[in-house]
Amino acid sequence: MFNLIEKHRKGVMIGIFILIIPPFAFFGIDSYFQKGAGADVVATVGDYKVSQGEFAMALRERQEMLQRMSGGRVDPAMLDSTELRFSVVDNLVQQRLLMDRAVRAGLVITDRQVQDIVGNVEAFRENGKFSYARYEELLKGQGMTPVIFEQRMRQDLLVDHVTHAYTASAFVSRAEAALLQRISDQQREISHFVLSAERFVPQVKLEADAAKKYYDSHQDEFRVPEQVRIEFVSLSADSLLAQMQPPAAEVRKAYDDNLKRFEVKEARQASHILITPDAGGGADAKKKARARAEELYAQLKKNPRDFAELAKKYSQDPGSATNGGDLGFFERGAMVKAFDDAVFSMKAGEISAPVESEFGYHIIRLTAVRGGKGKTFEEARPEIETELKKQLAGRKFAELAEAFSNTLFEQSDSLKAAAELVKAAPQKSGWITRNSVDNSMPGNQKLLQAVFSEDVLKNKRNTEAIEVAPGVLVGARVAEYKPATIQPFDQVSGALQKKLTLQQAGQLAAQEGRAKLEALKQGKEAQVTWSAPLLAGRGDPKGIPVEVLRQAFKTDVSKLPAYAGTETPGGGYTLLRISKVQESTESARDKQNTIAQTLRQVAGQAELAAYLASLKQKSEVKIRKEAIEKK
Repeated sequence: MFNLIEKHRKGVMIGIFILIIPPFAFFGIDSYFQKGAGADVVATVGDYKVSQGEFAMALRERQEMLQRMSGGRVDPAMLDSTELRFSVVDNLVQQRLLMDRAVRAGLVITDRQVQDIVGNVEAFRENGKFSYARYEELLKGQGMTPVIFEQRMRQDLLVDHVTHAYTASAFVSRAEAALLQRISDQQREISHFVLSAERFVPQVKLEADAAKKYYDSHQDEFRVPEQVRIEFVSLSADSLLAQMQPPAAEVRKAYDDNLKRFEVKEARQASHILITPDAGGGADAKKKARARAEELYAQLKKNPRDFAELAKKYSQDPGSATNGGDLGFFERGAMVKAFDDAVFSMKAGEISAPVESEFGYHIIRLTAVRGGKGKTFEEARPEIETELKKQLAGRKFAELAEAFSNTLFEQSDSLKAAAELVKAAPQKSGWITRNSVDNSMPGNQKLLQAVFSEDVLKNKRNTEAIEVAPGVLVGARVAEYKPATIQPFDQVSGALQKKLTLQQAGQLAAQEGRAKLEALKQGKEAQVTWSAPLLAGRGDPKGIPVEVLRQAFKTDVSKLPAYAGTETPGGGYTLLRISKVQESTESARDKQNTIAQTLRQVAGQAELAAYLASLKQKSEVKIRKEAIEKK
């Protein structure tokens, strides 16, 4: 068990500390032994009930993860989609099934194992040692306590132990990997000939009323959906920041209470000349190396300016010698102890006598010192004020959210009162439909649904306060309305005539293309002017269109040249000729290993999915659809 923890230590800690929530949403291990009850349930897994609170927390974490991964550019509609909500519930169910399996199997993560992992996390260390104060501080910044964090870690390790048996045990033969690698690297020499639809336009003779017949039988294609322009008011913590001003006393207190946070660690820049004893030379080699170092040190005492030149000429550290021995800036604890102790006892500009380490003898010059003191109050003030403003804005948002919602409802014939409450003027959108928005308004599907609801559209009321993104509320009303209409035939007849002509021209091109293809396959003359042949692969298309390349690699090449054809998107037909097949001749052992690893992962995930499906059947999993869809 401990070996498994050691193997996955890095992945577990990265997943937690960067706070990229894994596919299984976390919840405290103590909740495993609690049974939800009543209507506050979104799913049941055997006797266990997944509560609305558990679901809401997991959904919020998933939404925040998506925002972080997209840099805040994720579509707000995706964050509140039914698909996302069901995905979150499914992950909670899977987590519960795996936890139940781990507990039933008697798996345990001991306190010592957890402490060992936590104690070796670099983020929790100061001066090379674990710092409980830093541990608490970092967790507090993420809204967690050490107890909660360690419970979540236990759970993740337990689940990993169960899943590892499936994801890490799949077998893929070297022959399979080699075959896939050969197929992947294969190249084919391809020439092509395009019969464009435009070439056949002169041959097309449309019936006089063809466009009108098409128009009358395809009215939905020419329907302009109903449109509205809306007024909207938004409330968010960010929008309140400008109104916040923390008292000077609070700013000072925050500084005094967090002096350690504003410390700037001391870093030093040093250069060195390293003289290493000959390998296997024993005491004599060490003595000779030290003597050489002493000799160089004596030269430097006379001419300190020669340090960089001597480092380039004599230093046996290839990583720094070319730079005159420069090691750049580093903090205490970054180097081996003897070297570290020497550097941090020197003054800037000083050159040390030879210092012995396991690497040899170092002559060290301290170039510069920076840091080593804390920010002054005035230096830290902007940062503190920004944080306090965010805290005040968050509290103000929480205070205003309910009042904002009530105002929209109670004074539903206008946005004026809601706008005055949040001290923001209503904004106006461009024309929008049920399925599209303009850039001037939040693009949230729930908001669109509310805007086009009967109460808002026909009764001219405000929408409710709608959360279009985490911590962002919007209230809206319809300012202008256009009903759905059908574009008049006169407006579309020209474009429609051209469309029908190109459609028929494309059919003629495909018809001739197939005839030419058949002639080529029979070895007859087809009057085709081939393009210059290109040796292309699946990963190196050489500019060949995707549909042509796909067809080329689907074609039987047992007899060359081989011919094939494919219809071109937008009309037309492309003939292609494969004149040569070239297999990869390079040694591809590394690539085969990568392919094999990928195949094992895919097979392992498939086995895990099958295992989870069997657990669901045995555990009587039920999901309350109406509870999940409730917003």
